[in-house]
Amino acid sequence: MTFDWRYALSLLTFADFWSAALLVVKLSIASWLISIVAGFLLALGKQSTWRPVAWACRSYVWFFRSLPLLVLLIFVYNLPQILPWTQSFFSNSFWAGLIALSLSETAYAAEIHRGGLAGVHKGQLEAGKALGIGYLGLQRLVVLPQAFRIALPSLINEYISIVKLTSLVSVISLEEILLVGERLYTQNFKVLETMLAVAFYYVAIVTVFGYLLSYLEKHLDFTRRSGDVHTAQAIASEKVIPIEMASEGRKSLPAIEAVNVHKYYGSHHVLKGINLKVMSGEVVSIIGPSGSGKTSLIRTLNGLEVIDDGDVKLNNKPFLFSHKSYRGREARAAYHDGILHIGMVFQSFNLFPHRTVLENVTLAPAYHAKMKGELLEQHGMRLLNKVGLGAHAHKYPHQLSGGQQQRVAIARALAMEPSIVLFDEPTSALDPELVGEVLSVIEDLAREGMTMIIVTHEIEFAMKVSDRVLFMEAGVVAHDMTPSDYHGMPRDSRVGRFLKGYRVERTATA
Repeated sequence: MTFDWRYALSLLTFADFWSAALLVVKLSIASWLISIVAGFLLALGKQSTWRPVAWACRSYVWFFRSLPLLVLLIFVYNLPQILPWTQSFFSNSFWAGLIALSLSETAYAAEIHRGGLAGVHKGQLEAGKALGIGYLGLQRLVVLPQAFRIALPSLINEYISIVKLTSLVSVISLEEILLVGERLYTQNFKVLETMLAVAFYYVAIVTVFGYLLSYLEKHLDFTRRSGDVHTAQAIASEKVIPIEMASEGRKSLPAIEAVNVHKYYGSHHVLKGINLKVMSGEVVSIIGPSGSGKTSLIRTLNGLEVIDDGDVKLNNKPFLFSHKSYRGREARAAYHDGILHIGMVFQSFNLFPHRTVLENVTLAPAYHAKMKGELLEQHGMRLLNKVGLGAHAHKYPHQLSGGQQQRVAIARALAMEPSIVLFDEPTSALDPELVGEVLSVIEDLAREGMTMIIVTHEIEFAMKVSDRVLFMEAGVVAHDMTPSDYHGMPRDSRVGRFLKGYRVERTATA
């Protein structure tokens, strides 16, 4: 039999094929969108610390990934035989096909989202938590935009698979593209001509929507964005705005106090009964060898690490409790109220990469409804000008140097106007030539009278800017003295050897 090209080409304008193609588009898009939303919830559920939820979500994924779609389609379509009250709904082929496809694809989308969630750095979650953003807000503002961008290429591929899987709904008599083709070639036996037309419609759908989704992928890729430099509202140079001296009267009240704080990692006793009181307006630096517990201490002071024993007070009010004295709602209320008064600057910046510099700074005040609109933007610009980055307000973090990113992180920590700011080795991730610009901002904050606790390896800076310097070793505060007291320490003492070794190391590096 000769191939009938005229007939094959005529099928490209055949009304039934176009109707079937439209149905495939509606069915595939609807099931894809449903699976994306439901799959994300499943992925979150699999990570839940509540075991029944995690178990239920894992069971769903296991079951529907194991069940063939064809079997699921037949079962859903014939469900009214078991549950007669579903007759009015499941007897409709489109709804039965949509439900079956969505149930099946949600399991696959959940695993794709799980990969996306795993790709969001832990520091992003910690940064959001340090800003007092709740779980749902953290997922919406920080996690979902980044996880979705990571998962999108795989989700696009999954949509293409769904388009092709719609051919199986013909088993429940839904008139999609393949079923229209089958009915035609059973009448005229022109199988190849008809299948060529069927292939055309599937390829056309995949091509058009593949292009549109690829455009969406590029649009959501924040690494391709180039923020503009707006000089009308910002200073053109990177000179930090001068900061006024603060009064000494503020030092009469304790800003934060740790009482007998213990922390374990498994059997490793990291913090061994730390007692620390920092007065308002005071600058305290923490130095010591690696592994001495410096970072663990500063992370317990704002709740990023759970205290195993002891407690923390903030502005003379309860803030953090240990497992042993956990008080349920009272503890949660104390934490949510107190965290807004503590700013945190991380070693690795932990800026939100999908948001501009200005959006990073204004996120927390906007979330907590502290201010909005023009007042919010002015507040963010004032802080960026303070750290010398007003001219870069509309850029993205990836467009800045390490030193600039850390200064943005400092501005973000100041956005909620906290009573104390914690710095966790703020210069250790920077190149040596960028360290000075960050230390300059911290020094200006110290002159302004900001209460600060600084974990640092910059010994000379710590001695210069601090009211007190804590020397930690083996999980305890071995010394708590003024900088002048350290200068008088014997050179052969433990602290003297540490300071001497540090200076030698710094000289060799320089």
